Amino acid sequence: MRPQVTTALAPSSTLSAADRCDRCGAQAYVRVTLTSGGELLFCAHHSREHAEKLRNIAITIHDETGRLEAAPAVTADEER
Repeated sequence: MRPQVTTALAPSSTLSAADRCDRCGAQAYVRVTLTSGGELLFCAHHSREHAEKLRNIAITIHDETGRLEAAPAVTADEER
């Protein structure tokens, strides 16, 4: 008899500067979890370029491109 195995998806963590686009190597802002169980990371540019195809094969799309529009934490005057 095979043992019963249960799996649970861990919540996606926030993407960091260490996460790189699988297409070009730039910083990733989008994580795509595929129906096959794999995961892809994309920069904002490549996620937009492939958005339609990705929606067809994705279970989830974790999009953090809104962070690109956020104000910087430190302004130039405060750096001095």
